[in-house]
Amino acid sequence: MKRLLSAAVCTLVLTIATAHALPPPPLPMGPPLPPEERIPPIPPAHPNWAWRSGYYRWYGGRYAWVPGNYVRPPHAGYRWYPGHWRQTSRGWVWIAGRWR
Repeated sequence: MKRLLSAAVCTLVLTIATAHALPPPPLPMGPPLPPEERIPPIPPAHPNWAWRSGYYRWYGGRYAWVPGNYVRPPHAGYRWYPGHWRQTSRGWVWIAGRWR
């Protein structure tokens, strides 16, 4: 009888405790849509440079816009593949751009 009463009390306490538990915090919405970026003409002194698009990075607890710019390829014939945000089970992750 004591065992049954103990189990009933434990069940009641756990039910009350979990009924008042807070829901998990919402997942971040992800980075905002990038603004329309106006790409300037290629600098005449560097005709083989590539445009690296702007992107949002997570900085100081918020998304901060990093503007695009022209960059020099590390080797002739390399192409720039832009970075992008990917949603994972842990939240949003920035996948950096790269040359290939």
